[in-house]
Amino acid sequence: MSGGPFTFYEFFAGGGMARLGLGAGWECLFANDFDAMKTAAYRANFGDGHLHEGDVWQASPHDLPGRADLAWASSPCQDLSLAGGRAGLMGGRSSAFFGFWWLMQALAGQDRAPRIVAIENVSGLFTSHGGRDFEAVCAALAGAGYRFGALEIDAADYLPQSRTRCVIVATQEDPSGLTGPPSRSRAVREARDRLPAPLRARWIDWRLAAPPRHNLDLAAVLEPDDAVAWRSEAETRALVAMMGELHRQRLEAALASGERRVGAVFRRMRGGEQRAEARFDGLAGCLRTPGGGSSRQFILVAEAGKVRSRLLTAREAARLMGLPDSYVLPASANAGLHLAGDGVVVPVVRRLAAEIFEPLLGRHSASAAA
Repeated sequence: MSGGPFTFYEFFAGGGMARLGLGAGWECLFANDFDAMKTAAYRANFGDGHLHEGDVWQASPHDLPGRADLAWASSPCQDLSLAGGRAGLMGGRSSAFFGFWWLMQALAGQDRAPRIVAIENVSGLFTSHGGRDFEAVCAALAGAGYRFGALEIDAADYLPQSRTRCVIVATQEDPSGLTGPPSRSRAVREARDRLPAPLRARWIDWRLAAPPRHNLDLAAVLEPDDAVAWRSEAETRALVAMMGELHRQRLEAALASGERRVGAVFRRMRGGEQRAEARFDGLAGCLRTPGGGSSRQFILVAEAGKVRSRLLTAREAARLMGLPDSYVLPASANAGLHLAGDGVVVPVVRRLAAEIFEPLLGRHSASAAA
């Protein structure tokens, strides 16, 4: 990394996972979230010197000091995810995006627009309302003088969790040398192609190197067997009984292997019935916020001809998001799971910082010093 320390605003900050991903070469100027549990976790880990708790619509540009190099926004995704109502950006939660954007416009009016804006959300943003929500974000960025492009990144490239997200990166800096061939992601290509010509003209095909191979699987992030609470045999049988044919076959294959096999199980509504869906591919399913128990993820262990089950712990969920064990989680398991399920994956942010943000800003720093 050249230049630095770089500065950032962190909107919808949650427990500060974007801050962790950016790393020590970055200085936080402002962080915001309205959720009291999340801001308590943020304070426990980072202090509250730059933390503003409250609705983003209630924040003022005067609350944001200086001119940040980066504004990171992981706006609420419930109205855009497949698990939600797909109300789009005008849904009650995701419309918080426009509160964030109002602040960006106000900063631009003061000649303090961030040099880079990064918007992270569920991949449903690509297609929500037939692509109109994605177009609305791109139009807002273009109207503020930014060029932009989108990436679809799966946490499974870095951690044993299947979690695909959309990241839009917009910049006022020269992106030359950081672009590549069009994205291999079908969702990105189709979203870009749906844009009207004036917006496509401002598109950047951001280049990211192929992710490194990793040897970490789900079993590696789990607590020791004797440190967790296992469910009863009757409860495990009831969970297995909820599986359809495909998922029972997966469990039977795991048992037949003669080895210890660790899997993850979600309960989902399928055709009006609650079903248990298992995977034994070394990955957890995408973490969600716990609600009514149905979105809690289970761990299934097939070993020595027997099956045991238990709930995923909050610390295990934190590891699946890339949080270190030194990270202070809320005391409540449900609160810890909520924090993780609503967060951004730490190594994904680090990758974006190393391959896009820091090269862009380092170039600017060098130019300003010349």
